[in-house]
Amino acid sequence: MELISLFNYKKKSNVAKAKNGDKEAFIELINENRLNIYRVAKGILKNEYDIEDAIQNTVIKAFEKISTLKNDDFFRTWIIRILINECNDILRKNKRVVSLQDSIEKEKYDDKYKNMDLINAVKSLNEDLRNITVLYYFEDMSTVEIAKTLEIPEGTVRSRLSRAREKLRERMKEV
Repeated sequence: MELISLFNYKKKSNVAKAKNGDKEAFIELINENRLNIYRVAKGILKNEYDIEDAIQNTVIKAFEKISTLKNDDFFRTWIIRILINECNDILRKNKRVVSLQDSIEKEKYDDKYKNMDLINAVKSLNEDLRNITVLYYFEDMSTVEIAKTLEIPEGTVRSRLSRAREKLRERMKEV
């Protein structure tokens, strides 16, 4: 119990330090959340370059805006929300622009997950269903945490999860 309290105190103090301009504390917060950030970006975006861009933009925005974080306990939720917005911006931009370079890269790009039918099925879901699925199954966030992160009612999260599961079942039957 004391170890958990010590960890929470350290985490809170890093957020407070970062809010006061301590760059090292901010870097430590990013390092603590690095894997979560990558997994969420990977679950939403397909291209490794887009994932890197989304993460980079997220870190920059979080650093610039950390003083606006109201509750230090919600740092993880806050940064994931910034990341989701960045990923969605990249997806919107990519829909508008399809370049020859992208199609060449897709032919060369060898993703070790490309043969995983479930990952492909998740990525084929529409944006709302995909985001919730990634947060729930890949990030192990509860429906309450997802609702707070996405700023939507918890009932909406549950209904979208249900629709996503049904669509995934259908797509997996096809495979």
